[in-house]
Amino acid sequence: MVHAKSWTLKKHFEGPPTSSNFELKTTELPPLKNGEVLLEALFLTVDPYMRIAAKRLKEGDTMMGEQVARVVESKNSAFPTGTVVLTFSGWTTHSISDGKKLEKLSAEWPKTLPLSLALGTVGMPGLTAYFGLLEVCGVKGGETVLVNAAAGAVGSVVGQIAKLKGCKVVGSAGSDEKVAYLKKIGFDVAFNYKTVESLEKALKEASPDGYDCYFDNVGGEFTNTVIPQMKTFGRIAVCGAISTYNRTGPPPPGPPPEIIIYQQLRTEGFIVYRWQGEVRQKALKELMTWVLEGKIQYHEHVTEGFENMPAAFMGMLKGENLGKAIVKV
Repeated sequence: MVHAKSWTLKKHFEGPPTSSNFELKTTELPPLKNGEVLLEALFLTVDPYMRIAAKRLKEGDTMMGEQVARVVESKNSAFPTGTVVLTFSGWTTHSISDGKKLEKLSAEWPKTLPLSLALGTVGMPGLTAYFGLLEVCGVKGGETVLVNAAAGAVGSVVGQIAKLKGCKVVGSAGSDEKVAYLKKIGFDVAFNYKTVESLEKALKEASPDGYDCYFDNVGGEFTNTVIPQMKTFGRIAVCGAISTYNRTGPPPPGPPPEIIIYQQLRTEGFIVYRWQGEVRQKALKELMTWVLEGKIQYHEHVTEGFENMPAAFMGMLKGENLGKAIVKV
């Protein structure tokens, strides 16, 4: 019999998560039925959305999340033993699936690329950057793009795609190490928002004429400061609001609505799963090509050991990671 270890939500979060919010449980899995497969996790992701998704869980439920897993036993001919798949089995080492919601890793996946990239640059975060910038913002060559949380899994890809499309790119991050990384991967201007004298001044100096596109991962006061500096007909893609996820009181006030009206700004929130089928596969193929050609660089912040899932999650929310936060089982 196989025993699965799972991290469950012991108590709903009140403010920033702590280790007391999680509990590690072990469950004995039943034998496989016809059509089922047994999955063993190889890599798991920790992402900001999990902080919000946990609100929908009941106490005792397994934490949500995507993983790269290998089929270690199969009674489903579509997924023979050894097949590598993407699955939303959550924070667990082993799981049983009927195969209906499994996605095989691309047959074209090169041996030179780590499998964990399917959770990062050539996966959901990369697709978020791709569609948010190209479809939601509709970026054009010659425009100025601003992205916050720019050294993260999504922001770093946003900036590099924008450069590929001929844009000027400005990024903000929370440490000097991250700022140096942004400059290394081609950002035109990068600054540490924690150490600048004035965020408003730093944004103005980075692009005196303002911003055509703003890719927002942070929300809150940062966004309120950006909006007055958007150009007329500027576009804002709202991907996340990590600065507000741990709040316990009311949200901060938004920007004066007259700015949005008179600047004729377009703001659109989006979730990447809007894009499916052929358009999604085309985007994944393009992301992989850019990575293989060295046009998009990546960095992974890897935590070793399934027992460290909560620590990796809490660290990611604090901004401890450079690039994609991954847990290697």
